[in-house]
Formats: sequence, C-alpha cells, structure tokens
Amino acid sequence: MMPVFSLAAGDAEKGKAAYLKNGCWQCHGFAAQGGTAGPKLAPDPKPVEFYAVFVRNSAGAMPPYPAAILTNEDLADIHAWLRTIPKPADYKSIPLLNP
Repeated sequence: MMPVFSLAAGDAEKGKAAYLKNGCWQCHGFAAQGGTAGPKLAPDPKPVEFYAVFVRNSAGAMPPYPAAILTNEDLADIHAWLRTIPKPADYKSIPLLNP
C-alpha cells in the first residue's frame, strides 16, 4: 500500500537538513541541481508520491532508503524543500552572457 503524505505538513527547513544529513547532496548536488551520479531534483520536483515509491524501491545506482533510515516525514520535508528552490534566471537576463 502506498504511504500517505501530507504536503502541508512538509517543513522545508527540516527538509533541507534531512537532504544534507542523508547524503542526497553527494549525487544530486547541494541545490538538488543534479550531478554526475544523480539527476536534477529541483526546481519543479516530481510529485512526492513518485519519490516515495522510487526512494523505497530503487534497484539502480541509488540504494533504496527504507523508512527506518529515511522516514515518510523526512521525505515529505525534503519534497517541501525541493519545492522552494527557484528556477534559475533566464540567461537572457544576465548582462555578462549577452554581449
């Protein structure tokens, strides 16, 4: 059965701390921008339900994280933090990139 999440209960500050504590940054980058070992998670994260299934059942390069290691509350908090990450500025709005 799929775990139930309350996005309203997700706490972005706790989510950033959980993201760092559980080592997510090592593959996905400090700003969840993606890296050589992990895909971009933000901005525009997938629904929390996607992460809940993937994180618990990953069979690829990412190890699965059981609820004993990464709780459902941690997942909801991390997702809340991912949702706060803004899109980067359009390169056209950066004077140095537009001679």
